[in-house]
Amino acid sequence: MKPVLVSGIQPTGKLHIGNYLGSLKNFVALQDLDEYQCFFFIADLHSLTEDFNPKEKASQIRNVVADYLAAGLNPKQSVIFQQSEIPAHTELAVILNNFAPIGEMERMTQFKDKSKNQAGNINMGLFDYPVLMAADILLYGASVVPVGEDQVQHLELARTLARRFNAKFGKTFVEPKPILTEAKRIMSLDDPTKKMSKSRPQGCLFLDDEPDVIRKKVQRAVTDSGSEIKYDPERKPALSNLMSVYANMADVRMDQIESAFKGKGYGDFKKGLAEVIIQALAPFQEKKRKLLASPGIIKKALAAGNKKASLVADKKIEEIKEKIGISLD
Repeated sequence: MKPVLVSGIQPTGKLHIGNYLGSLKNFVALQDLDEYQCFFFIADLHSLTEDFNPKEKASQIRNVVADYLAAGLNPKQSVIFQQSEIPAHTELAVILNNFAPIGEMERMTQFKDKSKNQAGNINMGLFDYPVLMAADILLYGASVVPVGEDQVQHLELARTLARRFNAKFGKTFVEPKPILTEAKRIMSLDDPTKKMSKSRPQGCLFLDDEPDVIRKKVQRAVTDSGSEIKYDPERKPALSNLMSVYANMADVRMDQIESAFKGKGYGDFKKGLAEVIIQALAPFQEKKRKLLASPGIIKKALAAGNKKASLVADKKIEEIKEKIGISLD
């Protein structure tokens, strides 16, 4: 049996290149290693923690499935499923809540950060997000979870909850270990001190952006003083962010970029960067257009994944219920 790997993306709007380089590209690479049994889900329950339009939610879910498939995730290799279609996720989260002291939850840095960003909507779902995330992971016996630095604390809570449960009821959960991905932290085009986010559309390059839109956004991107194309995150944070995008989209090294633009200025570099992004996204965009034009393919892939995930999750939640004494079977 291959070790299990679990991860997901929230359907909260169009994905951008930060999502692609930070998650999607890594998902495909991990799948293609053929070392893990991969479960990739659409984290629709997590997406409810921020303000949302119910009329758009189904479309957002389909859109993420299309993103998964267009990026290269294969339903024959990976289990692609919708979180809310597997009731065991919420059942386990409710059970695990009883092993998560409020003091520990209050120390979650992401809760503090997100509370600042949505001060008018600090809800229990946002507070309890890490416990549901733990359920997402532990339910499938995940040995490894690909995470960025901002999710390490949440994964450590999942490990802690698994340890506590195992100590009281016997070996039930695997303690998952992180795979610290090489996910590049892509910053906003208009402010290199802020992470690229759909909440700042003017500084965000979406995966669905048309070529002309990409060119305009890249040309408007802020740069630093001077004109030399040199990777220097401390002295040239804006340029270095753009160079990071170039390097990851074109799969080249920083020194290769520096050599290619030696003696040239920011204008030439931005033109080159825009074309690299357009060229890199073209196959993805074409595949996604075809997928969205054939919704039956998306529906079929998701239905098959939901079925596979349910088989694993239902078996595990029954085992858990028996151990805590609430199963009458």
